[in-house]
Amino acid sequence: MGNGRAVLCSLPVVAVCLAALLFANLLLYLYLDSLYPSFVSPSLHGHCPSRHFKLGTMRDCVPWLQCPEIRADIRRLKMVGQGAVKKVYLSEWSEQKVAVCALSSEAYRSDFLHGLSMLRSLQSVRVVQLVGACEEDGVFVTEYHPLGTPLGLDEALAIPRYHSSDTWQTRFRLALDYVAFLTFLHASPVGKRVMCDSNDLSKTLSQFLLTADFRLVANDLDALPEVTAGGHGVKCGPRQLTGDFVAPEQLWPHGEEMPFSNKLMPGYNEKTDIWKIPEVTGFLLGHVTGSDVIHFHLFQIHADCKKQDPRRRPTAKEVLNVYRAVYDTMVESQQQTRDML
Repeated sequence: MGNGRAVLCSLPVVAVCLAALLFANLLLYLYLDSLYPSFVSPSLHGHCPSRHFKLGTMRDCVPWLQCPEIRADIRRLKMVGQGAVKKVYLSEWSEQKVAVCALSSEAYRSDFLHGLSMLRSLQSVRVVQLVGACEEDGVFVTEYHPLGTPLGLDEALAIPRYHSSDTWQTRFRLALDYVAFLTFLHASPVGKRVMCDSNDLSKTLSQFLLTADFRLVANDLDALPEVTAGGHGVKCGPRQLTGDFVAPEQLWPHGEEMPFSNKLMPGYNEKTDIWKIPEVTGFLLGHVTGSDVIHFHLFQIHADCKKQDPRRRPTAKEVLNVYRAVYDTMVESQQQTRDML
């Protein structure tokens, strides 16, 4: 009888211990899941309606700024960038930091206005947020991202407050954002567009900005020609392109014995963007732990991106599907490994 009572008394204790163990495992799972979430898209500009914006700590969306507001309420602080088409100034509006983009030269007004038109038309989760514009003054305003372009990714991740973010998850998400933008661009609301300011790796990366939570948004949209059905393709400028970074069909096909002629240069399409994906992804991944495993999983799709015949290359959507599958597989594998420990 005494032994029976001992067994009965011990049962509630065992049940409590099992419940505590299950609860602890649940907490651990939720914690790890928060550290290594499956791929999700960055949030959409505060979910504002069309032609509205919301910055930083703003509670409400407001309409895009027009000429009177831009002239009266924006204060330029310092120039932070300059190119052939525009100068960029860190500025302040209503206690919010913004970027003012001002036309550099009248010779490039058409390029400037094309970029503004694309920025208006392509407003989405993949593109920097437009704050306002004043065409007659040659000015438009966007959200300011202090981390700058992904050319400074390694330096940004070396900052003590961001160093813990220097993981394969962070870097692979940036690559996913890049391919997701190409997918969006190749089926955009304003037609199938090609990234022409992408003749080398540095130029390509300079078209994007890093957000504070290490996501990628397209920023420079000055050169996005449209590929039309039944057309003769596009040409990225009137000058001869060289080097291994550009796609083979972007190179002069008639050899050195014939001088380059833009009139004789064949056009090409969005598959030039596909050719460049492996190099861009390689830069973004860097050399963190796990990057070699990602390269292994992406070997075949990257080989397909490098096919000489552009018709045999995958679409951006097909590349994105592979990237997402690899990302989710690696997260799941890491989770299973942790569960076994």
